Amino acid sequence: MDRAEFWVSLMAGGIAGMCVDLVLFPLDTIKTRLQSPQGFKKAGGFREIYAGVPSVAVGSFPNAAAFFVTYEFVKSMLATATPRYLSPVTHMAAASFGEVVACLIRVPSEVVKQRAQVSPSSSTFQVLSNTLYQEIPFSLVQFPVWEALKDLWSWKQGHVVDSWQSATCGAFAGGFAAVITTPLDVAKTRIMLAKAGSSNASGNVFSALHSVWRSQGLPGLFAGVVPRMTAISLGGFIFLGTYDKTRRLLL
Repeated sequence: MDRAEFWVSLMAGGIAGMCVDLVLFPLDTIKTRLQSPQGFKKAGGFREIYAGVPSVAVGSFPNAAAFFVTYEFVKSMLATATPRYLSPVTHMAAASFGEVVACLIRVPSEVVKQRAQVSPSSSTFQVLSNTLYQEIPFSLVQFPVWEALKDLWSWKQGHVVDSWQSATCGAFAGGFAAVITTPLDVAKTRIMLAKAGSSNASGNVFSALHSVWRSQGLPGLFAGVVPRMTAISLGGFIFLGTYDKTRRLLL
């Protein structure tokens, strides 16, 4: 990746991150409150659904910028060293590295945001480890699917997809990944909102999943799946579409 590519990825990623986070923040608040052990109404219901938005506004630009700079850098490095049929593995690895770097920025603002949304308590270290457990599997699904859908659409029509087509692929990839990883998102939320001394406060993802399964069964593991899928599908359309369009304008 040359210097121009670096700055384009940084700016395009940052702009895309701010757009999607600010537009879809209310849906994320509702999803978080649906997953709260307090219950939706006690967690705030539909009141003050923009609570915590300042922390998101501050963190979204550098978070998304860091992700895409890392993603594009790792992807370009691995693409030259691996055969084309291993492209999904390349995209998985690039997305994983991107999430690790982005989480170093995302986690502090995520803690502040969710505390503002539901007023819980949690440690930043616990949130970092469990965010990685939740975000990396999501990206392992979303980005290979996004890239594969773009390649398929490009092949079908005989030229590279337009930005709106890339956005549409992003919506499908995001929605699919959202459904698959909802149980991990529920576990992460329970851990982040856990009271000190409770079993979930230990930060063990599998323990949190087991606790939810035992008390609420399958519906509990997929609590908030509809707003999560809706938000992430819309988010995938806005985020990846904006990123693609901004890159084309800047390159």
